[in-house]
Amino acid sequence: MEAVSGTPFGVVHLDVAPVTSGLAIGALVAGIASLLVSLLVICFGVAFKNDGGAWASGAFAALGVLAGGAAVVIGLLARRQIRRPTAPSAVQFTGRGLAMAGISCGAAGALLSLLGLGLALLLALT
Repeated sequence: MEAVSGTPFGVVHLDVAPVTSGLAIGALVAGIASLLVSLLVICFGVAFKNDGGAWASGAFAALGVLAGGAAVVIGLLARRQIRRPTAPSAVQFTGRGLAMAGISCGAAGALLSLLGLGLALLLALT
């Protein structure tokens, strides 16, 4: 409690516990989903190369790239939310590592989806 000078009053600052950012958690979930979808892209492209596996890979590659891009964007928004300065009595967000992991997983998932689609198309054409 701080006394307000010249008055008999005081100011109390309540401590607010830090909260894990929901955006950071969402980025990690979307990044992991992108990685799992990229594995489907590769599996369909290799396993069904003569039975239309390239079509299935293309559909899942679009999903993997969208999920990866969403993970990167949400992760960047989470990092921005976490580093924003706040007043002493406002909520402070944590989860910088979760946001970075979401960005990394999302970018890797999108890249693997595109590489898996390229592999499926290469196998289908040969």
